[in-house]
Amino acid sequence: MADALRIKLTGRGILVLVFGFLYLPIAVLVLLSFNESGLPTSWSGFSLRWYVSLAGNSDILHAAWNTLVVAVVATLIATVLGTMLAIGMETRKRRSTPLEALAFSPMVIPDIVLAVALLTLFSRLNVTMGLHTIIISHVIFDLAFVCSVVRARLKNFDFSIVEASRDLGASSFTTFWRVTFPVLLPAIVAGALLAFTLSVDEFIIAFFTAGAGRASITLPMQIYSMIRFGVTPEINALATLVMGVSATVLLISQWLNKEQMTR
Repeated sequence: MADALRIKLTGRGILVLVFGFLYLPIAVLVLLSFNESGLPTSWSGFSLRWYVSLAGNSDILHAAWNTLVVAVVATLIATVLGTMLAIGMETRKRRSTPLEALAFSPMVIPDIVLAVALLTLFSRLNVTMGLHTIIISHVIFDLAFVCSVVRARLKNFDFSIVEASRDLGASSFTTFWRVTFPVLLPAIVAGALLAFTLSVDEFIIAFFTAGAGRASITLPMQIYSMIRFGVTPEINALATLVMGVSATVLLISQWLNKEQMTR
């Protein structure tokens, strides 16, 4: 009995240490974003002044708008293409391991390698870089994640209902829209939310494919440019907002994924 209690307490202690190691720096960052003082490490009282300051910063608002445009457009394109890829791969009569490895390679290739490869491609094609090249790059990056989420749902999909629909005279489009799509919708939405989160947070690929100038700068790039001159409560506030949006979207994605897995 004593040994079991000791093991249980040890396990809980390790769990607390692990979660503390992971989330204590984030908690400190969030706390200091409400600091009245302009010093990043000296607490002098609670204040929302740095969040108010963000609302009046034109550079940050411009970067936020660019981030939203890139994330929304890249998510829409990646969701359509990723869903089509998942359906195509799952309905193949013969599985191809090289094809699957190729489809999911953007998930495992280091971001810096993918960023350099995309930069080289755009340079060789003489493409003027800007928001459009960031969007293309994020589509390539996000597509594999959408495909993996949708394909996980297809693993439990009963394709006999598709055959039954076709036997009853429904067209391919009607079968997809009335039979397949409603079943896949939670996974598609979950994949889209995951892609949106990844696109909002992504820095390395955007940094390499944005081109010169500030016209196509995104929020992660803006944070990087600000932090080179030192960490301020304004940066803490901006990072807290970005993290809050990403965490909210990710939690919704996980909830939808859990819901569709229980059906």
